Amino acid sequence: MSRKTFLAMICLAFAWLLPMAAIAHEVRPAYLELREERPGEFSVLWKVPMQGEMRLGLKPAFSGETHESVRVSRTVSGAAIEHWTLAAPALRGQTLSIDGLEATMTDVLARVEYLDGTSWTQRLTPREPAAAIPLADTALDVAWVYLKLGVEHILFGIDHLLFVLALMILTRELGMLVKTITAFTVAHSITLALATLGFVHAPQAPVEAVIALSIVFVAAEIVHRDGGRVGVAARAPWIVAFGFGLLHGFGFAGALSEIGLPQGHIPLALFFFNLGVEAGQLVFVAAVLLLLAAARRLRLVLPAWAPRVPAYAIGSVAMFWTIQRIAMFPNP
Repeated sequence: MSRKTFLAMICLAFAWLLPMAAIAHEVRPAYLELREERPGEFSVLWKVPMQGEMRLGLKPAFSGETHESVRVSRTVSGAAIEHWTLAAPALRGQTLSIDGLEATMTDVLARVEYLDGTSWTQRLTPREPAAAIPLADTALDVAWVYLKLGVEHILFGIDHLLFVLALMILTRELGMLVKTITAFTVAHSITLALATLGFVHAPQAPVEAVIALSIVFVAAEIVHRDGGRVGVAARAPWIVAFGFGLLHGFGFAGALSEIGLPQGHIPLALFFFNLGVEAGQLVFVAAVLLLLAAARRLRLVLPAWAPRVPAYAIGSVAMFWTIQRIAMFPNP
C-alpha cells in the first residue's frame, strides 16, 4: 500500500470524526480565580464556557469555613462570568471541589493569588474534581499544569492537527517535512508569545475563521499538485507553514488568554504551555509516521480514487468550519 492510499484511510477516518468534532468542539476549561484583596478576603472570578444559551452546571465549593457575598453575573461571547467576594480566614489547607464536574467532559483551571505574592494553580478534571490547596505553590507545579494544558490543547485542537496533516501530505520528502514542521513551530511560537504578552492583538473570531481557511488553502494545493499544477505551497511548503503558523499562534494565544496566566509565573507558564503544544504536535506527527510505516507492511488494495480522498475530505471539513465560524461572528 502506498503512502497516499494509507493517508486516504486516515482521512476517511477524519471525515467520519470531524463532523462530530465540529459539533463538540468545546475543549475550553472553566476558570476560577481567587485574588486576595485583604487578609482573608478574596475577590472571586468564575468563568464557565457556554454553547449558545447552554451553560454547564458547575459550582465551586470549599471544605472549610467560608462566607460569600451576593454574586454578580453577566455573559460575554461564549462564556458566563460571575464575580463575588469570599471571606475565608484560613483558605490554605482547605479542599477545593467543583460540584458537577464529574458529570462533564471539561476541566477547570483554578488559581489562588495571595497578598504575599504567592499563588496556587491547579487543573481539576472530571476524574479529579477536588484538590487540597497547599500551604505554598511551586514553580514546578505551575510548569506541570501549563505543560499538560498545552498538550491537551493541540491534541484536542482538531483544526490545528488537520493543518499539520495537510502539510504532511503536501510534503513528499522527510527533510522537507522536518523543515516545514519547524517553520510552523517557530511561527506560531512567535505570535503566541507576542499576543499573550500583549504586544500585538488580533480579534479571535476572524482569526479562527482564517485558520479554517488556511486548511482549505493547503487542501486545494494538494489537489493542484496531484493535477500537475505545482504551486508555491508544494514547491516550498515551509513558506506556507511559516505564514499560516503566525496565524495559528494567535489561535493558541486566544485559548491561553481564556485560561489565564498566573501572576508571578507568566514567562514560566507561557514557556511550558508552548512546550506542551510542541510536544503534542510532535506526538501527532510521530503517530502518523508510525502508522504509515506499519501500513507499508500490509498489502491492501484500495480503489483508484482513494488517493484523491484526503485533500477533498480535509478541504470539505475545513470549509464547513470556515462558514460556521463566519456565521458565529459577533454582531457589531
